[in-house]
Amino acid sequence: MEKFRSGEVVPMSCNYKAYDKDGRSRDDETTYLEKGSKFPPLQHEGGYWVMDHNN
Repeated sequence: MEKFRSGEVVPMSCNYKAYDKDGRSRDDETTYLEKGSKFPPLQHEGGYWVMDHNN
């Protein structure tokens, strides 16, 4: 599982899910991000984004 940080360039257009530093997701919500854009900021310090392979 590759983790992406806020501000990094999105490698592939698809849905991504946000997690906090402890690996917990607040809900089942995903965000569709376009390749070449940047990962948006997260509320929690140390949070990260992961590709959602379920959709």
